[in-house]
Amino acid sequence: MPESIDRSEGRGLFGLDAETYDEIRPAYPQQIYDLLTASGALREGAATLEIGAGSGLASRRLLDLGANPLVVVEPDKRFSRQLRSFAEGSDAVQVINSAFEVAQLPDGRFDLVCAATSFHWIDPVTGLARIAGLLKPGGHVALWWNVFGDPNRSDVFHEATRDLLSPLSESPSGQPEGIPFALDLEARRRDFAASGGFEEPQFAMHRWTLVLDARQVGALYGTFAPVNRLPPAERRNTLEALMDIAEREFGGSVERNMISAIYLARTR
Repeated sequence: MPESIDRSEGRGLFGLDAETYDEIRPAYPQQIYDLLTASGALREGAATLEIGAGSGLASRRLLDLGANPLVVVEPDKRFSRQLRSFAEGSDAVQVINSAFEVAQLPDGRFDLVCAATSFHWIDPVTGLARIAGLLKPGGHVALWWNVFGDPNRSDVFHEATRDLLSPLSESPSGQPEGIPFALDLEARRRDFAASGGFEEPQFAMHRWTLVLDARQVGALYGTFAPVNRLPPAERRNTLEALMDIAEREFGGSVERNMISAIYLARTR
């Protein structure tokens, strides 16, 4: 069986090439932000905490939609330049380079705590329990993901690369043959219930398609934790093999089935 990546290690595997990460990771669809604003979780002047901000892909939209102040917590210092690019000169943004579990944060001060494709790197029950303590009464938590793959749709590129990628370590985001963390609705409901701080979460998802050329395939897969965990030469060979498959078997145009999923809940 492939080795599982420990959470404490995995969240430090994404800043290997921070600029490429910022360039190639797909944006979250508007449906995610529409739910946040329609529910009142995100509004003008909402005190917001983002966990695992990475390069700030979601952070920029949160700011655009009214988050103020916005505190972003990111453990990998290699993303500092990207985060500073929109934080500098703004009184609305504070960047904390720390793991969420040990970050110094004020209790009962936030209207919204959110995590975009990052919460699977935190123990879910203890993470949610801490979030409940950070929120104001009636505050919201929002956890969302871009899931690379849809269990209900055929994914020919995934099938074509299975033998190449199946020996790699497994991320807690989801095993190739299992239910992805973000889509395991019953497990996530149990996490919220066990944390003791939230009403039952609202769940929504949006299906869409990501189209990549061969270069983009290499760039995107070079942001995945199981690939970045490889020794440099093996990582390079794996990415070159992926790009070769994309070019030779798919004519340089690959479609990946995507699901963007979100859990939104209020404090009790």
